[in-house]
Amino acid sequence: MKVLLINGSPHKNGCTYTALNEMAGVLQQAGIETTIFHIGSAPVGGCVGCGGCAKAGKCVFGGTVAEVLPLVQEADGIVFGAPVHYATAAGSMLGFMHRLAMSGGQYLRHKPAAVVTSARRAGTTTALEAMEKVPQFFEMPLISSTYWPMVHGGNAQQALLDEEGCQIMRNLGRNMAWMLRCIEAGKAAGIEAPQAETDKRTNFIR
Repeated sequence: MKVLLINGSPHKNGCTYTALNEMAGVLQQAGIETTIFHIGSAPVGGCVGCGGCAKAGKCVFGGTVAEVLPLVQEADGIVFGAPVHYATAAGSMLGFMHRLAMSGGQYLRHKPAAVVTSARRAGTTTALEAMEKVPQFFEMPLISSTYWPMVHGGNAQQALLDEEGCQIMRNLGRNMAWMLRCIEAGKAAGIEAPQAETDKRTNFIR
């Protein structure tokens, strides 16, 4: 099994990476393959609703959103990680997630997901709430931990000093591994993913 961990920080090896790496270590110990994908330091714009991905099969604006799609297809679980910028998740990560959801949402559905954030001080719960929107839309079971999945620090070294935060990440990894094993066992027992009803669409302006 494979878990894809997406690092939405402009700093490849900063606090967010440190949190994701704690989680990855536990997953690897459980025999699960991990990949940490860095979205890069270049600004990532949001979805413009052009509909081009419906024909192309990927975001027509390319970049890391298109590059990550094969990894998303192969992954059994996905972790979205981002630092706090102005009391919410980093704008590039939100843009990345929105474009990924629009162009590759079919590869997200029913895969266990987790969200992770890092901050020097405040804004973490707002960031988590913002990132949770995509997993909720695509029926992704949201994995929780023993407290809010966040670490605190101004750099990677300080994040490692947040012992409780790092412990929360490791517990998050254990819960992700457990959920993946449960899904695997369910499939072996003949339990398939539920089929959602999709025939109703309410327009609030009539």
